[in-house]
Amino acid sequence: MLRMSTLLLRTLRDDPADAEVASHKLLVRAGYVRRVAAGIYAWLPLGYITLRNIERIVREEMDAAGFQEVHFPALLPREPYETTNRWSEYGSDLFRLQDRRGNDYLLGPTHEEMFTLMVKGEYSSYKDLPLSIYQIQTKYRDETRPRSGIIRGREFVMKDSYSFDLDDAGLAVSYDKHRVAYEKTFSRLGMNYNIVSAVSGAMGGSRSEEFLAPCPTGEDTYVLCEKCGYAANVEAMVTKVAAYSGDAPAAMDVFDSPNTPTIDSLVDLLNSTFGPGHTASDTLKNVLLVADGKAISVLVPGDREVDLKRLQANLPGVQELRLFEDADFAQHPGLVKGYVGPQDAKKLGLTLYADPRVVIGSHWITGANQRDKHVRFVTHGRDFAIDAFIESAEVKAGDLCPECATPVIIDRAIEIGHIFQLGRKYAEALDLTVLDKDGKSKVVTMGSYGIGVSRAVAAIAEQTYDEMGLCWPREVAPADIHIVATGKDDEPFNVAEKFAHDLEAAGLRVMLDDRRDASPGVKFKDAELIGIPFIMVVGKGLADGKVEFRDRKSGEKSEFALASALATIISTVTQA
Repeated sequence: MLRMSTLLLRTLRDDPADAEVASHKLLVRAGYVRRVAAGIYAWLPLGYITLRNIERIVREEMDAAGFQEVHFPALLPREPYETTNRWSEYGSDLFRLQDRRGNDYLLGPTHEEMFTLMVKGEYSSYKDLPLSIYQIQTKYRDETRPRSGIIRGREFVMKDSYSFDLDDAGLAVSYDKHRVAYEKTFSRLGMNYNIVSAVSGAMGGSRSEEFLAPCPTGEDTYVLCEKCGYAANVEAMVTKVAAYSGDAPAAMDVFDSPNTPTIDSLVDLLNSTFGPGHTASDTLKNVLLVADGKAISVLVPGDREVDLKRLQANLPGVQELRLFEDADFAQHPGLVKGYVGPQDAKKLGLTLYADPRVVIGSHWITGANQRDKHVRFVTHGRDFAIDAFIESAEVKAGDLCPECATPVIIDRAIEIGHIFQLGRKYAEALDLTVLDKDGKSKVVTMGSYGIGVSRAVAAIAEQTYDEMGLCWPREVAPADIHIVATGKDDEPFNVAEKFAHDLEAAGLRVMLDDRRDASPGVKFKDAELIGIPFIMVVGKGLADGKVEFRDRKSGEKSEFALASALATIISTVTQA
């Protein structure tokens, strides 16, 4: 039983100064977590019980699916990560340290190498496969800007699992088993979620899907087609375009364009010089960036911005991506800031990418690679050639669904899970092979599956809170029922104590507010803030032989006679 008279709990009336999202504010105010440092949080009893409840649900569904639990250390040696090149590829996100002898270690951001080596050390035959193993472990990533409380921290709890199969057909089966297990897990957690197509990013792999919890303050943006059901993270959104079908454009025409630092100012000049009807979509932006030290240019229509997150997700292997700065222009004197065009990209040493909207045959108004000059009719395929198309422009509501050409809607969400088919990347790097039925050595194929366990605490809070505080689903909540005793006499406290014991004996988890020095108003506000699914009030109603019962989510209140209250409450809570 959780007794508030002795529970390590202090609720706060004011939001923490550094909190931006509701879950961060409420988890701190309700006494679930406390900040230790940027992106690092301690769990108080109520928070830790909630976290463990989520772990329990995740573990039960993993076990039910036939997956086996293992556990790795968080402190890991450098060598396996060097073998897979991730010691350097992870860049500044990796926490690196040395022991007293100067040996290199890291704090695990993810454990592909460890899982692969474990299976390599134990299995050698195709008869041992398929295998799926998982762990629930603390991970560490040195986030540039930790934010949103426990949603994006530098230390977090994650469930990661890996499947090992002889071939791609086996991987497909293991992938689908994990997908079903995830659906059951998130349904039990009481979460609204969408499954969307995603990119695998630095992890490698092929088929990839994210489980997203819709939330206005979520960091992930995804598109949804309400007609056919297509859903994708914006990074994985495929642009639907038609081939160019217009007339052959005229020859390039250079014109003076002083004082046109923006697309809007350029469009104004075009309309005043060449006649009305020109829009930003007629112009071509040449966005200059540095990708792992190499100068690149990305072409997007002038009415779009480059989405750097989307661009990097579609640039395999690129670890650091940033916009050109003055120092970069100084190193590339042929690039005239504000007047760059793609027609001289090769001569200027640029790798040239284009958003799919810049179709072959299309013509554009863009920089002339001369100060104060632009050029019309610059044509893709005639005047410039790109190195590759790349999904890079921002996705907007109303863009066409790639499946049915219906305008899509855009929503925000918190990523709570990610599943993808790794293939043989790590097995090849670490020489994980087994003998097949013909006695030949064969590289094992792998799948990778993650759930953000600590992040799920915040995601559930974001989806369920109301104006009074947290409002947990029963399986996640730190207790089933919150009993509040009020008054100055002993009777309400004695009755509440008996109810608490009887409810516990019936298998319910109880929080009892047995504080004598707190006013009824304070107790009620705390009960609403803490968010236990049901609240029972034992107070002035005793004079009429009744207790009050509240449903925290709906706000519905009822009064029960003392003689029947216990059975009624047990039935109500159990059925919920």
